[in-house]
Amino acid sequence: MSRSKRKWDHIKLALDTEQLNKTGLSDVSFVHQSIPEASVDSINIETKVGELVLSSPIFINAMTGGGGVKTQEINGQLAQVAKDTGLGMAVGSQMAAIKSREERPSFEIVREINPDGVILANLGSEASVEQAVTAVNMIDADALQIHLNVVQELAMPEGDRNFCGMLSRIEKIIDHVDTPVIVKETGFGMSYDTVDALLAVGVSAVDIGGYGGTNFAAIENRRGNTPMPFLEALGVPTAASIVEARSVCSNLPIIASGGIQSSYDIAKAVALGADAVAIAGRILRVLMDDGPEGVIEELNQIHAELMIIMTALGAKTIAELKNAPLIIAGDTWHRLEQRGINTKAYSLRKK
Repeated sequence: MSRSKRKWDHIKLALDTEQLNKTGLSDVSFVHQSIPEASVDSINIETKVGELVLSSPIFINAMTGGGGVKTQEINGQLAQVAKDTGLGMAVGSQMAAIKSREERPSFEIVREINPDGVILANLGSEASVEQAVTAVNMIDADALQIHLNVVQELAMPEGDRNFCGMLSRIEKIIDHVDTPVIVKETGFGMSYDTVDALLAVGVSAVDIGGYGGTNFAAIENRRGNTPMPFLEALGVPTAASIVEARSVCSNLPIIASGGIQSSYDIAKAVALGADAVAIAGRILRVLMDDGPEGVIEELNQIHAELMIIMTALGAKTIAELKNAPLIIAGDTWHRLEQRGINTKAYSLRKK
């Protein structure tokens, strides 16, 4: 099967595959503030992810590219949304365009439409330094995402089976590209062990890509002739993964993704320790149903709701929201306690 055909299969199956809704964010609740001393007009939702300054904590995460005209159209529409809303966005893996110049327009269109926006290049951990430089230059990227997708590859009939040397390749890329490098999981979450290893090689930020949203092992099992359903259960849920990542380093920029569906999910993710929140599945579904205008309307509504939530919490900035007191309960509490993380500290924060 061609890479282009596989990319389009992934999009169709992602749309058909239900979100798991097992992010663990339902285990998180805020401590109510009856005297918030805030107004909606006083709320500022600007944030920073390392060197990247963003108008909003919401990021349009990597979805597609390298699938011919169809994916070029999707990326063009997403780029227009990012431009009109001022949001950052990441493209999907550019390996197809590195291997075939015919696929480059499906990525280059993003920078053509949004010349001044924050755009992330994207490659897998198998990439070489030369390929990483090519990917960044292809779209004049502000940063490079390196995605980790071991579980998906193992579930994929034509996927990789050898993952030796991943960390050393990432380190070489960090040492040789001129942009920040963000390492991203693809729906199975990061433990603090993984984040600690990435910190040791100099990563600029992580996108924890938590378990609980679109399950790419399930997608590959639908494509393959020999399904491996046990792979669908592997992963660290989004809420726990944010906390594990934050426990390693207080100043590491963290992007939260993986099944985040609502403004309330976004607020919880930030309060758990994320600097920004990346959304892919929900945006793709709205784009397919209602076009770019529908996505913009959806994002505007999410922003408005987020500002209302922050007002109720008395958090006027994203930095203040990151310090909002909250309660962690249920399976998320149990998992984090087993991992040796003091969850009570979150509830004892002072607003």
